[in-house]
Parts: sequence; C-alpha cells; structure tokens
Amino acid sequence: MAEAAVITRRPRAGARLILAGAWIAIIAVAAIFAPLIAPHDPLAQDLMLGKLPPFWIKGSEPGYWLGTDSLGRDVLSRLIYAARIALTVALAASLMACIAGSLLGVLAGFFGGWTDRIVSRIVDIWMAFPPVLFSILLVAVIGTGLTSVIFAIAVIDWTRFCRVIRAETMQQRRMDYVDSARVAGFSPLATMIREVLPNVIPAIVVLLSLEMGIAVIVEAILSFVNLSISTDAPTWGGMIAEGRVLIHHAWWVLVFPLIVLFLTVLAFSQFGEGLKERFDPVLR
Repeated sequence: MAEAAVITRRPRAGARLILAGAWIAIIAVAAIFAPLIAPHDPLAQDLMLGKLPPFWIKGSEPGYWLGTDSLGRDVLSRLIYAARIALTVALAASLMACIAGSLLGVLAGFFGGWTDRIVSRIVDIWMAFPPVLFSILLVAVIGTGLTSVIFAIAVIDWTRFCRVIRAETMQQRRMDYVDSARVAGFSPLATMIREVLPNVIPAIVVLLSLEMGIAVIVEAILSFVNLSISTDAPTWGGMIAEGRVLIHHAWWVLVFPLIVLFLTVLAFSQFGEGLKERFDPVLR
C-alpha cells in the first residue's frame, strides 16, 4: 500500500509542476515580449471602439480578440502589459522578503539563545498587524509607485520566511552531520553556511514560489484601491476595479483579468506545493 501511495503521488506532483510551470512560463514570456506580442498599444484610446465584445460575440471588431474597455483600449494588450508589473513586483518583493527573512531565520534557528528570542519577538510584533492593511498604510505613507509597492510587500512578508526557516534550521541543527562538523573543527559560522544552509534551501525555494503568488495578490489589491502605480498603466487590479463598474455593460473587462489573476496565483501555489512534494523526503 505504501509503495502504491508513493507511485500515485509522484506522477501527480510531476503533473502539478508541469502544468503550473507551463502557465508561469506563458505569463513570463508574455511579460518579457509584451511589445512584440500585444496587438495594440495598451494606452491607446478610441472612444468609437469603446466596449467592443470579444471576438466570438456579435459586434466584435477584427484584431480586438478580448474586446475593449470603456475608453476603447484593447483588453488583451492591457492584460499582457499588466503581467510585466505583476511579475516584476512578485519577483523583486519575494526576493527581498526571502533574503531578509531567511537570513534572520537561519541565525535565530542555528544560534538560538538571545538571538532567537530577539528575532522571535520582532516577528510576533510584526505579525500582529493585518498584512493587507499594513501594506496599504505603508504605500499611503511612502507614496505610490512600483518601488513603494515592492518595498511594502517585502517589509510585510519577510516574517513568513523567518518563521519557517527558523523552524527548519532548528530541526537541521539537531542532525548528526552538524555534530560531525563541530567535531571536525568547523566554526559555528562555517557549520551554518557549509552544512545547515544547503539543507534549508529546498524549503526556501518552496516558500519563494508561494510568496510570489501572494505578492501578485497584494499588488492587485493595491492597484484595485489605486495605491499601486499610475492609474493609466495597466494592472490586473486596476482592470478589475474598472470592470466592476462596467459589469452589466462590458463583463469581459472584469472577467478576463480575474481569470488571469486567479490562474497565476494558483500556478505559483501549485508550483510551490509540487516542489514541496518533490523535495520533502517524508512526502516522497
């Protein structure tokens, strides 16, 4: 029975990784090559072409595959360019949170004592604030813009890395190979860098993938309330905010960015879960 469970789990994890990775790759390619892929300028307005339906609905125009919004801007082109902002925020903010949180987590978990107590108290205080409200407050204080959004997400989400990596490091610290390194004459710092850190990297990679999905959601929320970048630049959250008003007249302005946002967040989540199943020896 155990062997059967392992056999059935591995293909499922592999399929999860492939499907999620494929969608992430599609979004990444669209973001990188947006000027070549997008059929129209995402900021170009033509009120005569406002609220055109998608290509399969009567009344559509050739070249506007997913229709237009109230200002005549191409929905597909705006979705493609919005992927640039979403992935930029997700990658930059997640890396910043990962580096800061993982570093503090490894230090607290490996050295323990007063280092662990100080870091743990800071994390407890930080997590007492509601994350979304905290991010809105930070952006409102430091000002809107791409840099501000990235900084706000990183400042909030480093605690997630810190807690998980601290626990993982404490578990690795009790392993025999750490005692062997100490007997061999390794200094505590060398033991942490050469022995413990490589064994917590899989957990860091999994968390990084999950955090990128969270960062995409937070950026969408901030742009939805007009606290991300300028209102003219296409963002998935901004398109959802506009489409909410037009739901009874041009439903496609709301539905398509919602679908892309949902699939992107789901892809990052499932990619992280697939990596967890692949790396975790207990699940394997």
